[in-house]
Amino acid sequence: MSPVPSRRRRPLLAALTALLAAVALVAPPGPARAADPLLSQGRPTTASSTENAGTPASNATDGNTGTRWSSAFADPQWIQVDLGATATVSRVSLTWEGAYARAYQVQTSTDGATWTTVFATTSGDGGTDDLTVSGTGRYVRVYGTARATAYGYSLWEFQVYGSTGGGSGCDTTTNAARGRPATASSTENAGTPASAAVDGDPGTRWASAAADPQWLRIDLGSVRSVCRVVLTWEAAYARAYQIQTSTDGATWTTVFGTTTGDGGTDAVTVSGSGRYLRVYGTTRATGYGYSLWEVAVNTTGGGTVPGGGSLGPNVITFDPSMSAASIQSQLDAVFRTQESNQFGTQRYALMFKPGDYSGINAQIGFYTSIMGLGRNPGDVRIHGDVTVDAGWFNGNATQNFWRSASNMQVFPSAGFTRWAVSQAAPFRRMDIQGDLNLAPNGYGWASGGYIADSRVTGVVQPYSQQQWYTRDSNVGGYLNAVWNVTNSGVVGAPATSFPNPPYTTLAQTPVSRDVPYLYLDAAGAYQVFVPSTRTNAVGASWSGGATAGTSIPLSQFYVAKPGDSAATINAALAQGLNLLFTPGVYAVDQTVAVNRPGTVVLGIGYPTLVPQNGVVPMTVADVDGVRLAGLLFDAGAVNSPVLLQVGPAGSAARHTADPTSIQDVFFRIGGAHAGKATTSLVVNQDDALIDHIWAWRGDHGAGIGWTVNTADTGLIVNGDNVTALGLFVEHYQKHEVIWNGENGRTIFFQNELPYDPPNAAAWTNGARVGYAAFKVADSVTSFEGWGMGSYCYFNVDPTIAAYHAFEAPTRAGVRFHDLLTVSLGGNGSITHVINDTGAAAQGTATVPVNVVSYP
Repeated sequence: MSPVPSRRRRPLLAALTALLAAVALVAPPGPARAADPLLSQGRPTTASSTENAGTPASNATDGNTGTRWSSAFADPQWIQVDLGATATVSRVSLTWEGAYARAYQVQTSTDGATWTTVFATTSGDGGTDDLTVSGTGRYVRVYGTARATAYGYSLWEFQVYGSTGGGSGCDTTTNAARGRPATASSTENAGTPASAAVDGDPGTRWASAAADPQWLRIDLGSVRSVCRVVLTWEAAYARAYQIQTSTDGATWTTVFGTTTGDGGTDAVTVSGSGRYLRVYGTTRATGYGYSLWEVAVNTTGGGTVPGGGSLGPNVITFDPSMSAASIQSQLDAVFRTQESNQFGTQRYALMFKPGDYSGINAQIGFYTSIMGLGRNPGDVRIHGDVTVDAGWFNGNATQNFWRSASNMQVFPSAGFTRWAVSQAAPFRRMDIQGDLNLAPNGYGWASGGYIADSRVTGVVQPYSQQQWYTRDSNVGGYLNAVWNVTNSGVVGAPATSFPNPPYTTLAQTPVSRDVPYLYLDAAGAYQVFVPSTRTNAVGASWSGGATAGTSIPLSQFYVAKPGDSAATINAALAQGLNLLFTPGVYAVDQTVAVNRPGTVVLGIGYPTLVPQNGVVPMTVADVDGVRLAGLLFDAGAVNSPVLLQVGPAGSAARHTADPTSIQDVFFRIGGAHAGKATTSLVVNQDDALIDHIWAWRGDHGAGIGWTVNTADTGLIVNGDNVTALGLFVEHYQKHEVIWNGENGRTIFFQNELPYDPPNAAAWTNGARVGYAAFKVADSVTSFEGWGMGSYCYFNVDPTIAAYHAFEAPTRAGVRFHDLLTVSLGGNGSITHVINDTGAAAQGTATVPVNVVSYP
């Protein structure tokens, strides 16, 4: 729709536009767009003119259909976007406002100076022009020559689609070294690290020891064709030095050398390729070491996938300057869509900028994440409520899955916050100034949840909540416990008293880290904060000051959006970018391979990866410090052997100092559609940290049945020294968890055995009926577990009696604390708790059978 371009009607049109934008929040997704990704959103955009400060060029590439660019009332006018790299452009979509172009051209350029026309018309009619084009360039321009009205040119959206990889010119505007890992032969002191030469700050520097030779090395993340290097020397410069490249960091090729360096800035044209670039100084010009303010590396334009950009239309950001009514209206619109949308495709992230918000109640439905954008929880202060209840399901919260809250302080209106959830609903970095109620209104059932790195100044109130795990937090106490409440590193937690009441408490969490998260820095730019690993943690990481860790600018992330191909995502990873999945559903037709140490793969708003044609949707190499967080893997119609594999088979490297972590990563087999996967998660890597997963073979929804949504095992651990904090694994058809690695630890395990074996004969493991939910391999000599429960509900054949829930070798090094089994309403039974120990869980009373320690 193109509004009539009347000056007097513009305020009314703006109001209508805002209303339409709000409605769009709950509209069903539109048709899938072309396979080529959207390249222009959030990229730098300029124009020949703007009508006023409220209609800048950037509005046309912000992904918001309610904002626009408009020009001065004259011909010609233009708007251009910098894609950040040379791209092959396949499609341009222009959404005109009422002031449209009668005659215009679409042009491309490699340098922003010389332009090639790829489309032209003299009969434009406004509306939306969806143009198939063929061209190459880093810059794309819409050049208007004849207006259709007396006003200027006005575009709601200017979208450019295509693929990177074309072009051979030297990209002298993109610094491929900025923010990349840098090391050096030496540093003068702690204030002059190697990283200071690639941080983009001309006021920080690297300085070496006062000796020859010395070097600075930069990891570009992948093999790149280097065309120019710019060195900005401090006063302690090099008289003689070389610039070298390497593919492996061991064998070096010199691409430039001089013995007559004179300091200042050296802009050196080179020709070479490599993943690593080194500045190798052999003769100092002064009595001090070598010192560089900055090193910039330029590469050829081809193959550069741009980082950063817009977070897309399903990320809704709130500002303290907005009225409470406006915020509440948008929150309510999302909740109306998501309250009962258990298997829908809509996904949302609700983000609050730092500041105070009053008089709002954010009700959180399915596939919705609410988060603060401060560096610490107290930076975003909600004087109101963040609520999860179960009205949609008649007061039963056992299906309140897939939602989250993080990084904000809440002053609840009634003195308590209600967070009535079950699985896959993390509550992280929250500061609740009052009580925390974990049950729905009316005290209907809820079935499991997770808190980390949080504070509750009042009392945690489980009421009917059956099981819960909290780690590294501060609480004012607990009201009660039902079957299994487990705490580790929680200040204020009750002492272990299992089974009466059923509290399991570890004074410390042996190894943990908080999840990476988005925040806004002092300049208003997005950063991703990556918290440091903690050992023997007690209390919230921010309770004594800011959480320790490092920040990564969003420009070092490929911001993925639904419709992006796995090939593009892999190209971004190979280039050295991290990965941010925005809300939506992603069809994955090839394995997303995470191979670089330290890569962050972060999802917001429950991005959902669906493998196509039986592929493995994601793998991680045997490297240090990969962070995986906030992802949902949803099995496809063709069986995948595994949904996520961390480390290839046979991985043997140690990662004690910097483990890989899998956090808030969830797996689903069936429910939204028929799906199949043999194993959901395989961890082959040593020292890995599993921090809150839910692996679920669906028991309700679409595509459900013993021979329909087939899946053997939720988790297989082959790596040694793996720690699991909060395992939720349910309904798989063989062992739910198989633990083959040595020196493993599990703190909290929640399980339901499969509901739907058709009979005992169909679910027999050798001579025994059923498969143990948690099996520690016979070969394992060292393992320890705390707070672990398994339940049965054989609703297809209630006569099934599973032999046991836990199976492990009986030896001194394999120890369990506080185990329980439950028969839910007498639908089937579990004969023993672990091996041949423990009484039978049976009968309609739904009373746990407990084993305090084993052996």
